[in-house]
Amino acid sequence: MKRYNTIFKQKSVQFALVALGSLFLGWMLFHNPKPAKEPHQHAEAKKEIWTCSMDPQVKLDKPGKCPICGMDLIPLVTSGGSTMDSTALYLTPEAVQLANISTSIVSHATPVKELRLFGKVQADERLLESQTAHIPGRIEKLYISFTGETVRKGQLLALINSPNLISAQEELLETAKSSADQPEIFEAAKDKLRQWKLTDAQIDQIVRSGKVKNNFEVLAGSSGIVTSKRVNTGDYVNAGSVLFEVANLSNVWVLFDAYESDLPFLKVGNSISFSLQALPGSKFTTNIKFIDPVMDPTSRVAKVRVEVNNASGKLKPEMFATGVVKANLNQYKDKLVIPSTAVLWTGKRSVVYVKQNDGSFKMREIELGPMLGNSYVVLDGLTDGEEIITEGTFSVDAASQLEGKPSMMDQ
Repeated sequence: MKRYNTIFKQKSVQFALVALGSLFLGWMLFHNPKPAKEPHQHAEAKKEIWTCSMDPQVKLDKPGKCPICGMDLIPLVTSGGSTMDSTALYLTPEAVQLANISTSIVSHATPVKELRLFGKVQADERLLESQTAHIPGRIEKLYISFTGETVRKGQLLALINSPNLISAQEELLETAKSSADQPEIFEAAKDKLRQWKLTDAQIDQIVRSGKVKNNFEVLAGSSGIVTSKRVNTGDYVNAGSVLFEVANLSNVWVLFDAYESDLPFLKVGNSISFSLQALPGSKFTTNIKFIDPVMDPTSRVAKVRVEVNNASGKLKPEMFATGVVKANLNQYKDKLVIPSTAVLWTGKRSVVYVKQNDGSFKMREIELGPMLGNSYVVLDGLTDGEEIITEGTFSVDAASQLEGKPSMMDQ
């Protein structure tokens, strides 16, 4: 009996030791703080999205290679706690750098609209002259043989043989014989010749010579360039027929095309600088002299005219010109101005992405005023001092679409 009690005590001690060892092992396994953090860390890892900088439609929950182009994936969107804005886009610094995203502060600026106009050099209409025949007859001889020839005022252009003028001269010589007794008839014969543009000197010469003149000269009424030749030697012309078109190019016009959207910002007196393709390096500055009050129904443009002195003769009709007008928009002087690269325009509305205090980006619809070359006037939707994306706006919008957040494509 004593031996049995000894064995029982030994086994009880062994059982107690095994129980204590089991309890210690359980405490080691289930009271270690590290495993408790693993589920949280794993949950956070699942919230990170990996995408490709070249193919933003690719979205994976772990790093690796892009299945389309093979590039290394980058972390795109990071999420956080329940306080984050569900409509804002959160980008990692790596994604911002790879997308070349730049931002700028919205501020007031003096709005200056730059208008670029295209046109041509034209002859001054006030310096065009049609050289006509004042008497009917046949062209005996032409002294101008081709268009483009330079003529001077008073230069002989052609000789005309006129049977009607011959009869009028004969009548003048007959009335001259009795001019002392019948001066009224003599003056009437002179007036008949004056109607055919003969000068008093020419009439007196006919009377003194007593001979009928068969051919009469056509003299240039102005200096310039012959732009059109209408007759040839031997042609019969009536009184008033156009023989030549002469253009004086000492002063020329440059006519620019202005579209309907440009006209509200143009006015007579605006300074305009222009250059010519035919004269690289040359720049001309003048003022707008006239704006056509009527739109062309076919081209939908109105002509804007400037006048340029062309004593050197360098400017020739039909040369192409490019003009720039910088118009101060005083009616928008208290408005904000932002770069045009910041704006996404859907055809119905304009949106920008505004940087939030937590570093995220949020789309906002704005109302735009006139375009100022590379910038816009903002009428509503932004305030002074806000920070907006000015480069990479489209990439941010594409990422926002992929994440199901508000974007320019939303209605």
